[in-house]
Amino acid sequence: MDAELFTAIDHVGVAVPDLDAAITFYRDTLGMTVVHEEVNEEQGVREAMLAAGDGDTHVRLLAPLDDTSTIARFLDRSGPGLQQVAYRVRDVEAVSEVLRGRGLRLLYDAPRRGTAGSRVNFVHPKDAGGVLVEPGRTRSLTAGGPAGGRAGRRAGLCAT
Repeated sequence: MDAELFTAIDHVGVAVPDLDAAITFYRDTLGMTVVHEEVNEEQGVREAMLAAGDGDTHVRLLAPLDDTSTIARFLDRSGPGLQQVAYRVRDVEAVSEVLRGRGLRLLYDAPRRGTAGSRVNFVHPKDAGGVLVEPGRTRSLTAGGPAGGRAGRRAGLCAT
């Protein structure tokens, strides 16, 4: 694999205590468009993707479903704010192996299903300056598309 592992920044993830309030701020104050919402019971989060600028990059808002979720622990430890940076890759499995070969710890042995059916893995934050790094192969989240809008909100898809 060549030196270019990432093809673009896909989204930044922001941990928030109240998803509805955060959506209102990002939509009404910052002018972003909600393109996808869903609940991930397994990871204990409710999330929303909001399109920024040309709609090719997103802000992902993550709120805990309960006090046991990873996002709840993040909020307790660090407060609201940047929790992850997600990078697009062509092949999640290959990039995961390259990163492991470079001495980084990944959270999963094999990529898992992420938002709207994407394939993702995560570099441990202790190996990446305190930020969770998410290499992933994403699916389109355009408003009105198959994964877009509120239709996906309760689809039971795994969040990243």
